[in-house]
Parts: sequence; structure tokens; C-alpha cells
Amino acid sequence: MKRAIRYLRFSQLGQSNGSIERQELYTDQWLKFNNVELTDTFIDRGRSAKTFDRPDFIKLQEFISKHFKTVDYLLVDQMDRFSRDAGEAMSMVKMLQRKYNIQIVSVTEGITFDYDTPGSFFRAGLQLLLAEEDNINRSIKIRGGLYTARAKEGRYIGIKPPYGYIKFGEGKERKLIIEETEAKVVKFMYDAYIHDTPLYIIKEQVFKLGFKARGNTAVERVLSNPVYAGMLQVQGFKEYPGGIFPAIHEAIIDKATWQIVQNKMKKPEKVRAVLDENLPLRGILKCHCGNLLTGAPSRGKSGKYFNYYKCKTSKHNNISAIKAHTQLAEILELMSLPENILSEIKQSSSVAIEEKLKSNKLTLEQKKLLLKETQEKMFSVEEKWIKNEISKDTYDRWYATYNSTIHSCKDAIERLSKVETHAFKMLQKKLHLLGDLKSIYNNANIIQKREFVKLVFDSNLYYQEGVYRTPTMIPIMSRNHLIMKEKGLLVYNKKRDDFPIIPSSGVGENRTPVQTSN
Repeated sequence: MKRAIRYLRFSQLGQSNGSIERQELYTDQWLKFNNVELTDTFIDRGRSAKTFDRPDFIKLQEFISKHFKTVDYLLVDQMDRFSRDAGEAMSMVKMLQRKYNIQIVSVTEGITFDYDTPGSFFRAGLQLLLAEEDNINRSIKIRGGLYTARAKEGRYIGIKPPYGYIKFGEGKERKLIIEETEAKVVKFMYDAYIHDTPLYIIKEQVFKLGFKARGNTAVERVLSNPVYAGMLQVQGFKEYPGGIFPAIHEAIIDKATWQIVQNKMKKPEKVRAVLDENLPLRGILKCHCGNLLTGAPSRGKSGKYFNYYKCKTSKHNNISAIKAHTQLAEILELMSLPENILSEIKQSSSVAIEEKLKSNKLTLEQKKLLLKETQEKMFSVEEKWIKNEISKDTYDRWYATYNSTIHSCKDAIERLSKVETHAFKMLQKKLHLLGDLKSIYNNANIIQKREFVKLVFDSNLYYQEGVYRTPTMIPIMSRNHLIMKEKGLLVYNKKRDDFPIIPSSGVGENRTPVQTSN
């Protein structure tokens, strides 16, 4: 009595096990009708037939290699259960028959594959080619559907939502909704990266904040993903271009911030900056030659270690960190704002927020009007296409244009509808701290200290001959710069780009002295 093994498969886990039961029924009927004994069954659930890299198919091959002398047939329901790649399938079938003398039987198609029989070979090859063609057509439909959903409808189609979002809704109504706790972590990543916080520090911080994604580039993937700016990266399909398209979900960070981060990520990676609480100015403070100062402890005559800021150029700056920090503390005391200036800031900020709200209200009405007009134009284009008054290409071109404008208007309306007084309230509540900048700096962590110094001096703080120097400084904090200079703390050579053009000579090229006044 001849013996057989059988291979059963369905491709999607969502399919009913009825698919397997049906395959069992048909192969059982073949076994009974042909008086063949079943030796074993191999089943792959939820496995594609694009390749032979399937768990039970691998087991099947191992079984055949050991027991091929007791097996005559390999049964499948249809040839596409075996494989949807005609070339690979034909090679596998040929190998099984030539090496192990096992014949492949497609029970519902009535084919017993015999490589040495032309008719059998042709029929089996035809079925495999039809299966592959069907697979190609399915792939085209799927990719076309994905392109439409992403590029034209702005829908996120991924199986899992990106970190910072959850999925809400069903079918075409499903979209991404912001998960506020995770969104705060995403915002922190972008803000920290823009402010030049080293990536290793960002990764340490976000892990403490609850970011659990594994992998060395998990943070980089978040920073490069356009989904966080309300956009989608879409692959091209046929003649339709790929690229970044507007999405229907709410953004966590604005497009300008996302683009700034992308530009920074394209730049060559700098040497990793290791932060040290004892040397907060390392990599920020510059030597008079323009080099960023490094920092390291140096052993003194007593055997104790002291921190120094050093220039890589020999005989340039080698500054005691204690001295540099003491001088900076005195500078911060002189930069602190008196009560009368703080009062003026409060008053002017109140006026500014009122003007901003009025401006937002006007812009909001304009955006609502533009949205209504664009939606009407979109409806008109759709109606013309349905009536065959315009071509598909024309419809696609106008659809993309109007759809982009609609999403832009909706984003603007949502943003402008929120009365953003939070920043104003925070300013009013924390403004008094500007009266004691020394305490703010001393109580800050190392990242905040570095950001504070870069902000105040616009990343242009130098050190030369025992004195800090800068061409740029927040104007309101520079009111005591002459006192700073007199005390040998800071020289503020104000950077100006509005010097009048003074001729080097007068009439008849007689040199004219320049009159200056203080």
C-alpha cells in the first residue's frame, strides 16, 4: 500500500480554520479513493506562500529527508498552497521528485506532477504561473490601496500606532489619536535635540520618562518620523510619486520643528559630548581663537585634583573652573532684572497677548472662509469626475492640491481655536525669578545650565586674558555691561550690522576725521 504526507496552509491568521478543514476534507477523499495511507500532516497557519521559509514546510522537508523511502506522495489542496512563486515551486517539485522519488499531487486540480511527463509538467507549471499572477495582482491592489489611503486620504495604515498615539475608530474612520503621556516624551525628544542635548543624554532621560522602545536607534526613529508633524512618508506607486504627504491625524510637534530636526540630523555627527556636572561650560565656552574649550581635572602640587577649561591649541586658555564659575556667578547677579523692569515686562506682555488674541481671531475667520471655499471646489471637482467631465489625471492633480489646503486650514483652525494663555500665565508666575538669575542657574541641572548660557549669549561666549567676552547678548540683560567690564568680568562688544558707510576721504580725496560721540 502506498503512503502519502500532506501539506496544508492558509495565509492570514484572521481566516477561519474552516480553510484547513476544507483542505483536510479534499485530501482525505483523495486518499480514500486512491487507497493511499496517510503518514503525517504538516500545517502552516498564517504563512505566506511567497517563500518556502515556513515552520512546518521546513519540518516537512526534514521529514522527507529522513523517511523518503516510505513516502510516495506529497498532497496539497491546490498548487498555490505549495507556493505562489512559479520558479521556486518548479525547482522544489523537481528536487523532491528527482532526489526522493516523491510525486506532488494537487487533489482539487486533479494534477499528479510528473517532471518526466510533458502534459503533467505543463499543467502543474500553468497552475503555478496562474497562482503567481494572482499574487502579483493582489500585491498591486494592496499597494494601490495603501497609496490611496496614505497619499490621498492621509490615513495611517500601520498595524501598530507610533509611540505617542493610539488608534481610534473602525475601517476608514479609524485614525490616530494623541496619547498625552507619551506625547510629552516625544515633545521632550524634539526639544532636547534642537537644543543640542547629546543623544545619549536624551536616551537616558526618555527611558526614565517611560519610553520603553528597544534598539540603539529607537530615539532616532522617533526624531525622523514625519507622523509626529502630522504627515506620512509614502512610497511611490506606478506613475504616482512618493514623498511626504499631509495626514488627517493631529500633530504632536509642528512642521517647522520637525524640519529643523531633519536638517540637524543630516549634518555630520560630532564627537560625543560627555556632560560633567563639574564642567557645565565644556563644549560651550570658546577660546579667543574660536575653538570650543574642553575640560578635565588636573592634579595640583598637593595631590588634589582641580578642574580646568582648556583650549586644544598650546599656550592658549587654561582656565581654573572655580575662577570661571565665580566670574559667571557675578555676571549673573549683574544681569538680574530690577523690580521696575519686571513690572514693565508684565504690563507689555499683557498688551501683547491681547493683540495676539485679536490677530488670531481675524486669522481664524480667514481660515474658516478659505476652508469652506476649498471644500466647495473639491466637491465640484469630484462631481465633474463622476460625470466624466474631466480625466482621472486632472481629478488627481486638483484633489491633491485641494486636499493639502483643506488639511492645512483644519490644522490652523484647530490651533487658533485654542486660547493659548498658558505661556502668558507661566510668564506672569515665573517672571520674578529673573530678578535672581544666579539662583536660577545654580538650581538648574547641567542641561538647563548649558541651554541658559547658549540662550543668553547666542552661543557666542568667549574667554580671553582672564575675562569673558561676547558680541551677542540678550539686550534686556546687558544693562550693566559697563560695570561688568569695569570689574573685569565680561566685555560686551556689541555686534552691529547697522554701521553707516563712512567715506574714507572727503572732497578731493582729503581724509576727513570721523566724529564720534558717547
